[in-house]
Amino acid sequence: MKGMKTNKSFSKRLKLTKNGKVLSRKAGFNHFNAKQKRTKQLAGRKGNDFVIKNKPKSHLLPFN
Repeated sequence: MKGMKTNKSFSKRLKLTKNGKVLSRKAGFNHFNAKQKRTKQLAGRKGNDFVIKNKPKSHLLPFN
């Protein structure tokens, strides 16, 4: 029986909160973080709000 599949590459980049809000990582924090100030390093740990409409969200993350 065929069903909908979750797009794994998309779901790994996002996190769904309990209330249905979608969070993504901030860009530009992959490497060379040792040269940054501590406040900027810690700012990269916080997630960004990721705005996505319901239709593409239901196609990419059907079970969330």
